[in-house]
Amino acid sequence: MARGEGATQATGLCVERLDWVASATCRDIGRNGFLFVEPDQVAPLQRELGATGFDAAGATYPHKDGQGRCSFKALIAEHRAEDPALQELARIVRGADFPDLRDLTRESAGLQAISRGFPLVAKDDYETLDRAAFLYDALYASIRDRLSTQT
Repeated sequence: MARGEGATQATGLCVERLDWVASATCRDIGRNGFLFVEPDQVAPLQRELGATGFDAAGATYPHKDGQGRCSFKALIAEHRAEDPALQELARIVRGADFPDLRDLTRESAGLQAISRGFPLVAKDDYETLDRAAFLYDALYASIRDRLSTQT
């Protein structure tokens, strides 16, 4: 399967690599599956399937919303605002996602560099999602550990 091809029972629609991987990694928010489509297909499919779109014009979580947040940061603010580790992870992802914010956190530039390599080592978006989950889970665990020792 080539990058972006294939279909599953969709509850989410994703396009951009960095944010959709981070967003999809929040499995406990209700991820049941992802359908990877072209950006211009996100809004129509979102309406047709009752899905949640990411990183495209007309998506529930556009690449950059009216508050300047990346889709992951908006998703966390809406669903897990009480989790300080996820809030910090969202800040890291935001810095990695927008070139003008690369210095937002010390981790942002590294996450962006790693994310550029995802399509180079995975056969398709679904494999990227599976393989990247470990990276985001580890980063989240590291943040939680750091925050727990600061209190």
